[in-house]
Amino acid sequence: MSNFTNKLKLVFTDKSLRNRILFVIGALAVFRLLANIPIPGVDVLKLEQFFAGNDLFGMLNIFSGGGLANLSIVMLGVGPYITSSIIMQLLTMIFPKMKRLYQEEGEIGRKKFTTWSRWLTVPLALVQSAGFIILLQNQGVLDPMSLMSLVNNILIVTGGSVLLMWLGELMTEFGIGNGTSLIIFSGIVAVIPSKIAQAYYNFSIANIPMIVVFLAVAFIIILSVVIINEAERPIPVTYAKRVRGNRVFGGVSTYIPLRVNQAGVIPIIFALSILLFPQMIFKFLEQSSNAILSNFSGHVTSLLANQLFYGVAYFVLVFMFTYFYTAVTFDPDSMAKNLQNNGAFIPGVRPGESTSSYVAKILTRITLVGALFLGFIAVLPLIMKSVTGITSLAIGGTALLIVVSVVIDLIKKIEAQVSIREY
Repeated sequence: MSNFTNKLKLVFTDKSLRNRILFVIGALAVFRLLANIPIPGVDVLKLEQFFAGNDLFGMLNIFSGGGLANLSIVMLGVGPYITSSIIMQLLTMIFPKMKRLYQEEGEIGRKKFTTWSRWLTVPLALVQSAGFIILLQNQGVLDPMSLMSLVNNILIVTGGSVLLMWLGELMTEFGIGNGTSLIIFSGIVAVIPSKIAQAYYNFSIANIPMIVVFLAVAFIIILSVVIINEAERPIPVTYAKRVRGNRVFGGVSTYIPLRVNQAGVIPIIFALSILLFPQMIFKFLEQSSNAILSNFSGHVTSLLANQLFYGVAYFVLVFMFTYFYTAVTFDPDSMAKNLQNNGAFIPGVRPGESTSSYVAKILTRITLVGALFLGFIAVLPLIMKSVTGITSLAIGGTALLIVVSVVIDLIKKIEAQVSIREY
């Protein structure tokens, strides 16, 4: 307890650490202010009716950080930046040159990679903002507007998305934690007071068993996420003895921790983005004057809205993206090469290719556990929704998973900063 108190005291007394935390709080305050500035011509009543029970836009609202529910100037949130990051990560699997740039060229290569992701964000934001505004205008949520007004709104929303991308990167560089994740986190947390107030006003004694079940499931999800995120598979490593002059180096044993869930919450975000994007496109095409295109889009939208198809696709995508992201971010070949160059080896395993194969085999096995866990947690709210019939659970489960993962990551980053200052 005293150790925790000392760390907490250091957080508030150390000027550099305190400034980092205050910068994050200030940036999030700016974001929440922007999220409450609506674009012109919004019909508030129709907007509420449109969002009522609409899972698609409810999910999109999560990635916008809550800005979409208000049709604010930052309604797209960090969605376009996430989409561009997904595209760039996919390209590393297709083009070896991009993979080398991302994994082997160090900080300079990652900076180039990030710069390309930023540039790709702009056209994606333009397309998404145009699609949203035209779709909402056709639904009567937005008042009819002239061509000039339409272009102005598209540019405003695109600019808001780019501004949030920049704000998130500033939070990552000058604050603590991942700025993009914190923006999504703040949007989810911001609606908690209104949800609590709504539950309080609608409270009934008959709902007590349901509330107890929901709280128990939420506790189990939180506990499971913490356990899986913290779980590690240690690989023992021994450094060979080296003699330089009269001094002996090496000869020590340590271990390399392989996390069960190397990808974190990223596969959930990737899978949702892949699932929601075609829904948005085909929902927009349903308004087409072409009868064939409209009917086809309607059938596709109905298929994607089917809970069984959606759940299976969601699980499979989360499972696949867990392996994909782990393969992109962790390279057994590079690890084996680094161990060999530093005179280290895994006991009982030959250096080089054998070490790489051994690590890859272990990584594949433990990633299976992480992938199955993430897939199950992702579809669990959909299962509960089919049982209880409450539509908001699908959104709440995904949001809870993101919140817990972001909080764990933030706590780790703060502890790392505190440890640096203690030393």
